[in-house]
Amino acid sequence: MTATTTATELSVDAMLEDLRTLVEIESPSRDLDALQTSAEAVAHIIEQRLGGTAELIDSPAGPHVHWSGGGEPKVLILGHHDTVFPLGTLARRPFAVVDGHATGPGVFDMLGGLVQAVHGIASLGDRSGVEILMSADEEVGSRASRSFIEERARACGAVLVLEGAADGGAIKTGRKGCGTVYLDITGRASHAGLEPEAGVNALIEAAHQVLAITEIGRPEIGTTVTPTVASAGTADNVVPAQAQVITDVRVESAEEKNRIEAAFAALQPHLDEVEITISGGVNRPPMPESASAELFAIARELFPEIEGKAVGGGSDGNFTAAIGVPTLDGLGAVGGGAHADHEYLVVDKMEERAALVAGLAREIQNRF
Repeated sequence: MTATTTATELSVDAMLEDLRTLVEIESPSRDLDALQTSAEAVAHIIEQRLGGTAELIDSPAGPHVHWSGGGEPKVLILGHHDTVFPLGTLARRPFAVVDGHATGPGVFDMLGGLVQAVHGIASLGDRSGVEILMSADEEVGSRASRSFIEERARACGAVLVLEGAADGGAIKTGRKGCGTVYLDITGRASHAGLEPEAGVNALIEAAHQVLAITEIGRPEIGTTVTPTVASAGTADNVVPAQAQVITDVRVESAEEKNRIEAAFAALQPHLDEVEITISGGVNRPPMPESASAELFAIARELFPEIEGKAVGGGSDGNFTAAIGVPTLDGLGAVGGGAHADHEYLVVDKMEERAALVAGLAREIQNRF
C-alpha cells in the first residue's frame, strides 16, 4: 500500500460490527484451530479497514497477525487476539450491547482495544511508519511471540499497547513484573489406615511450604507473593506422594525479581525423604514509569484530562519497556471485568479511544 491513503471517519457502529465478528468467533489461548480462525478474521478486518496485506506469522501457540503501513517503521501498535474464555462461553454470554455497554467474552481484554486501534489508524491519511502486531499467546505468557514482539519494537522505536484502560479510563504508565512459580513435591505413598507411618506425606510438606512462601513477599515495597493453587492426593485412604503449589509473583524492580527467585531456590524440605523442585519465575520484567513518560506527555497534550496510573498486572508492554523502547499501555477499551463473567466495554468511549491511538501514532510519525 502507499504511505498516503484515504482516511475514513470514525464510526462506532462500524467498530461494534467488527467487535461482534471477533467476539463471536471465540479465541481461547492454546486452541490452535480457534486461534487460526480468529487470526484470519483479524487479518481480514485489518485489510478491509486499512488496505495492504496482514501477514499471519505461524507459531507453536497459533498465528500472530502483522501489518505494516510501509515506510520507515516508527510505531508498533501491540495487542493480542487470544482470550481466556473456553469455547462455549459465547453460548452462555453472547455478544450484546445494552445500556451503553458491550458484553461478551473478550470485549474488554482485549478485542475492543484491537478494533478501536484498527479504526483509529484507518482515520489517518498517512499510515506510513505504523505497524500492527496482534499475538496469539499473550494470555499464556507470550513465549511464542516475545522474540518477534521485541524485534518489531526495536525496529519501530515506540510501542502503544492496547490492553484495557485502568479505572476511570486512565492510561497505564507502569506495570509490575509478574510471573508464576511452581513448587512440585515428591513424597512416598502408603495406606493411610494400615501403615501411615510408612509414607512421606507430600500434602503436609506442601502446607509447610505455603507458610514459608508467604513470608517471601514484601507488600510494603510492592512485592506480592501469593500462593494461588494447591493440589495433592489421589484417594482418601492413601498418604499422598505428590503435591504442587502454584504461586503468583509481582515485583516493582529487577532487584526484587532476583531476590524472589533466589528465595524460592533456597526453599528446603521440612520432612525427611521429601524432594522439592522449583520451576517458573518472573517472566515479565517490570515496566517502570520512566518507560512511558515521553509518550504519556504526548497523550496529555492530545487529551489534557486523561490520567496515568501504574498497575499490578503485566502485559507484553513489560517486554518492550525492558529492552529500552518507549512504551505506553492501557490504550484499549474503557470498561472492566477482565477475565470475569461481568466483563464489559463502554461504548460511548470507543470513538475517543480510537482517536487517542490515532493521535499518538500521528504525533510519533511527526516527532520521532
